[in-house]
Amino acid sequence: MKSRPFLVLLLAAAFAPARAEEAAFVSLFNGQDLSQWVPCNIADDTFTVRDGVLVTSGVPTGTLRTEKMYENFILEFEWRHMEKGGNSGLFVWADGFPAVGSPFSRGFEIQILDPGFNVPGKNEWYSTHGDIFAVNGSSLTVAGRISPDGKRSFPSEERTKPSPQWNHYRVVANNGDLSLSVNGKEVTIAKQANPRKGYLMLESEGAECQFRNLRIAELPSTHPDQQQTARATDGFVPIFNGIDLSGWRVPEGDNGHWGVIGQVIDYDALSESTGDKNLWTSREYKNFELVVDWRIKATPYNNPRVYELLPDGSEALGPDGKPVPQTLPDSDSGIFLRGEGKYQVNIWCWPAGSGEMYGVRRDPSMPQQTRAGVTPLMKADHPIGTWNRFEITVKEDTVRIVLNGKEVIPTVKIPGMPDSGPIALQHHGNQREGQWVSPPALVQFRNLFIRELP
Repeated sequence: MKSRPFLVLLLAAAFAPARAEEAAFVSLFNGQDLSQWVPCNIADDTFTVRDGVLVTSGVPTGTLRTEKMYENFILEFEWRHMEKGGNSGLFVWADGFPAVGSPFSRGFEIQILDPGFNVPGKNEWYSTHGDIFAVNGSSLTVAGRISPDGKRSFPSEERTKPSPQWNHYRVVANNGDLSLSVNGKEVTIAKQANPRKGYLMLESEGAECQFRNLRIAELPSTHPDQQQTARATDGFVPIFNGIDLSGWRVPEGDNGHWGVIGQVIDYDALSESTGDKNLWTSREYKNFELVVDWRIKATPYNNPRVYELLPDGSEALGPDGKPVPQTLPDSDSGIFLRGEGKYQVNIWCWPAGSGEMYGVRRDPSMPQQTRAGVTPLMKADHPIGTWNRFEITVKEDTVRIVLNGKEVIPTVKIPGMPDSGPIALQHHGNQREGQWVSPPALVQFRNLFIRELP
């Protein structure tokens, strides 16, 4: 009897860490709505709540992220696929924006795949029960059982239950190291991740997947620097849902030439509208930051009126004192700001590069400083057929343009800009007898986000 107090103390000490850990957990899902979560490049109904469960339809491919970033943590949740071979995933330490031209962010995916998934390469470059791997430029040291191609940490054993059974994941993320336990046993590890602080994301990828009992316990910081921290995107919202043109004004009589193909806005430059052929947002915007991914699909037209632009915004002259034209393959589109084509951010193939504001540069009434200011400092375009990213800031009467991470137009004051207006994706080009007679807007757009500014 005298030993009982000691036994009680011993048991209390043994269970103290577990209780401390339990107390540190907080819910990431309240069973009622998507508070604490933010849609990235998806539709409003891609993720919904049904009977207290968080559900993704799988359409379109994209992600739902947490409102805040996390560094070191223990995350637990349950998931199940509702069809054989369903595909989903958990992203950790991810950027808020998708990578350029991709539906997914830079970060690390912990695979959520039904055992019935079976395409060529199974157990070679992927397995079906809990891989960990780097995505879109992040870095990771794979460990434990490694895939034959050396790019993924494979699980040591298969513990995933097939659809429609529930599975339990426990993810421990600490100082760049990751581990995954599936249904009560650690099976996958990876190390030395960069970044090691960022958003958590649930993935939509083609099939219904359900999640419940999401909870997280944050662990002490190990103080990552800026290079080890993902890119924040607080306040940005998508203005394209990856499915249709909701939120955009399709030109009357367009007849399907502006459309959505493969989760991108696609245009063939052949709108049949007899009026304005541009694609405008339904809303007007005043001050904002805009992110747009774009690519030129083809350049079937040889433009005989391409000019070399000088730093002052003028066109290079020949011995006769006239601008010297060049003939180059060209397509042409752009982003219209605040409701007017004059305030266009060009997408084209000129030597000066995209980002030039043609309507402003060519306006002789504009101050010389402004005309020079809207001429790109450099050509930052990627090759034809590959994706590019504009980051455009419009505030009061100024515009700043970053293309593919390079500032091509430093903040420039543009007199006379309207106070507000919609944003447009530009139509350009005409055909005669089936042949292009001006550079066509053979373009695609995706990953469109906007953050309104005061």
